[in-house]
Amino acid sequence: MADGMFDKGLEQRKNTLGAEYVEKNLAAADDFTLPFQKAMTEWCWGFGWGDEVIPPKTRSMMNLAMLGALSRPHEWEIHLRGAITNGVTKEEIRAIIHVVGIYAGVPLSLECFRIARRVLEEEGML
Repeated sequence: MADGMFDKGLEQRKNTLGAEYVEKNLAAADDFTLPFQKAMTEWCWGFGWGDEVIPPKTRSMMNLAMLGALSRPHEWEIHLRGAITNGVTKEEIRAIIHVVGIYAGVPLSLECFRIARRVLEEEGML
């Protein structure tokens, strides 16, 4: 991929997840994991999130629904924090978790609610 895609992805990744979080992940990467960090930044954040057809808020909402349905709680929490940064409201988060429960199962939605409660309390939204 073109070098510009990495730079675009890095900017989008930092905008959504926070510069500190992203820089910490990149600094922790070694010769074993750095190629994946670079590829993920280019592909996921540069190509995927860099496509301006879908606004970041909508993309965050889509990610929460998909990650919840796939039962990826660690990534769900990371993207929940990013979704809040991208303007997703407490009410929208609740509605997304309802969709996860309806289409993927109640146990997954319960886990999403547990994570959301903790994060929303930390963010002063509850």
